[in-house]
Amino acid sequence: MDDTPITSPTALPALRVAAQEAGFTMSCEERTGSLLAVLAAARPGGRVLELGTGVGEGTAWLLSGMDGASRLVTVELDAGVQAIAREQLGSDPRATFVTANAGQWLEEYDGEPFDLVFADTWPGKFTHLEQALDLVAPGGTYLIDDLLPQPDWPATHEAAVKRLLSELEGRPDFRSVRLAWSSGLVMAVRGTPERTSLS
Repeated sequence: MDDTPITSPTALPALRVAAQEAGFTMSCEERTGSLLAVLAAARPGGRVLELGTGVGEGTAWLLSGMDGASRLVTVELDAGVQAIAREQLGSDPRATFVTANAGQWLEEYDGEPFDLVFADTWPGKFTHLEQALDLVAPGGTYLIDDLLPQPDWPATHEAAVKRLLSELEGRPDFRSVRLAWSSGLVMAVRGTPERTSLS
């Protein structure tokens, strides 16, 4: 079966050109993007959080799945990189772009929880995991990517991935699944209080 996405966001070609021109190589892989669009579509009127805007490829996928009542907050440290996403996607009223350190943002955020959290940067995944998981609403989804080994990984990164998986999968309030697909994903769903009590 060919798992190449059949459709893609209209902004994607321009974002890819801009990423190449900027030398940005860490964009969301398209199969991950297609999953993001489906997860966003499953939450009509949902609240979505993206940690790590990059040039906006993942952002574009999320927006392509969201309905008109959904809202997205996307956080990025690098203002220059995020400027590309703002230029291509900033006119969409559903999206709020935040230029900040995602770890600090997670520490300071005191608003409503989110139905979908996509952690595509270090904070919210390898650091500040607890804070990110606390922002997942009951029945909501937490998704992380880039977990399959890569040639350019630092020597200590494999151990960091193993610690992350152990910590996440040890949470009794989340049901998680590993996906050895795309760049390597883990998807975790926060149980409702009723489901958690029955497990």
